[in-house]
Amino acid sequence: MHSRRSGLSLLAAAVVTAATVVAGSPLAHAADGPALTVDATVSGHPISQDVYGMNFADAGLAQELKLPVDRWGGNATTRYNYLTSTSNRASDWYFENIPDDVADPAALPDGSSTDQFVEKDQANGSQTIMTVPLIGWIPKDRAKACGFSVEKYGPQASTDQWAPDCGNGVDADGKNITGNDPTDTSTPAGGDYVKSWIGHLGSKYGWSNNGGVKFYDLDNEADIWHATHRDVHPEGAGYDEMRDRTYSIADAVKAADQSAKTLGPVGWGWNSIMLSGLDQKTCNEQGGDCWSNPPDQAAHDGVPYAEWYLQQMAAYQKQHGLRILDYYDNHWYPQGTGVTGGGEDDATQALRLRSTRQLWDPEYTDESWINQKVDLIPRMRQLVDQNYPGTKIAISEYNYGALDHIDGGLAEADVLGIFGREGLDLATLWSPPAPTDPGAFAFRMYLDYDGKGSKFGDTSLTANTADADQVSVFASRRSSDGALTLMLVNKSTSELTTPLSIKGLTGDASAQVFQYSGADTSAIQQLPDQAIAGGQASLTLPGYSITELVVPAAGQVAAQAHTDRTDQAKDASDTPVHEARATQGDRPVPPAHAASTRHVHPVTSSTLPDPSAVPAARRSPSPSPRR
Repeated sequence: MHSRRSGLSLLAAAVVTAATVVAGSPLAHAADGPALTVDATVSGHPISQDVYGMNFADAGLAQELKLPVDRWGGNATTRYNYLTSTSNRASDWYFENIPDDVADPAALPDGSSTDQFVEKDQANGSQTIMTVPLIGWIPKDRAKACGFSVEKYGPQASTDQWAPDCGNGVDADGKNITGNDPTDTSTPAGGDYVKSWIGHLGSKYGWSNNGGVKFYDLDNEADIWHATHRDVHPEGAGYDEMRDRTYSIADAVKAADQSAKTLGPVGWGWNSIMLSGLDQKTCNEQGGDCWSNPPDQAAHDGVPYAEWYLQQMAAYQKQHGLRILDYYDNHWYPQGTGVTGGGEDDATQALRLRSTRQLWDPEYTDESWINQKVDLIPRMRQLVDQNYPGTKIAISEYNYGALDHIDGGLAEADVLGIFGREGLDLATLWSPPAPTDPGAFAFRMYLDYDGKGSKFGDTSLTANTADADQVSVFASRRSSDGALTLMLVNKSTSELTTPLSIKGLTGDASAQVFQYSGADTSAIQQLPDQAIAGGQASLTLPGYSITELVVPAAGQVAAQAHTDRTDQAKDASDTPVHEARATQGDRPVPPAHAASTRHVHPVTSSTLPDPSAVPAARRSPSPSPRR
């Protein structure tokens, strides 16, 4: 597969061979597509550039994209010792302590894997999200160790083929081993450890207001510690525990670097909004009526977990005069069968592309065990507005699967457009794409569509489609030159002839056209300019394609300032974007309830034969657990 740079060198040939794809008369066999409308007369809300982030981004791709945010997160970061550059891989890999490769172990903590991560980000101009531990444990030293020794705890269902004494903590009868000693692998760590670590980072790389680490995730998916880190935390994390641990560690972050931004509680998904980890564990074990009356929630006046958590953070600020939570962060993995897992049959591709509606559509019922109207981003916004105003919203892990296939690239382009339109403040894709994957080209369409650093605009405008399952449309204005930028995602496998209407052009106009499609997944092609007569155009969009139109400022009427916001701060980068699309206003969010995950893996949605036998594991940030 050619790199994008070599693909762009063939630009002239691409223009000749693809001249009729967008401009001119529709091809005879193209089906009728949905009508698209754009209103460029009223400026909307700022699009936070932090929504275009990744976890563990490829250094070359991050440099090319000028990636705004790069997260160091995942299960293996919950228990990490910066002094020894050693992490416990939790249920991802036999609960083992595995030292990282470093150039000079004797020089540690200098040269640790997290030092290297920050150095990569600083070289590429990316802001770092670092994960700090709330769980209270870190690896005790730089030696390899395992949480469930076969010699100590008996035969187990599975063992590490390279370290056969390390088991998965499941006995021969398929039951989780209990009563193991956490100090087999770990030593206690609290606020003082976090202060020391941030002090090391700040003194070496600068503080958050001077080019250093800006963001700190308050651990990772604490509500499933009882599965992923059950060797040290076998019980579910309850309401009170999470409040107290957050108070302690978030306060330590602010004490060490007062301008740093914190994100929490970093739940794993849907049930994280309603239930504590304790209720999730209890109800998964008990089933039945537990889901409708979870005991930990009942003990806290029946208030759903995320609401209560945000209320406690607000109470802390009121009492102490210090905001210790800056972003409400909740992970999101679509739960439809095969979607995140990368399934590529026709039905799964179609489901993957429909599932993006769960992020914004109040009429879309999720096609999984959730089986409810999720309306995720407006729901998250409503949670903070009602319980801790001024808090931003973040999704520091998400993945719609198949990033190495064109349909996965389309889904990612759709998701990035939704994030900007719906006013999300920060997002980082888990398991980033290879630079040659369609998923990487989805990012290029927003951050570097012409190979010269040109970007999709940074102010959202109103755009609508008659059928979001066929074609998505996103519109923005670019502050640097006033250009109108439109992103069109054809999620149909068929070529479509689609009418486009743009309000706010002075007369006839011409748009540059950039396109990525299954016809050539190795490059973004620049096509002949698209004529727009009297604000109208007829577009012929190839099946499975992403098309960007760029209309220069000279062809537009002056936009009116958007007046719905009354509390816009001067620095938009530090202002939460709490504003739905202009056509929706402050619409109500559909009601929600917790859904049973018994016999279902909460992240991958795969069916489990026995929830006690298969822990809710997830991927390790290392491509291989062995070095």
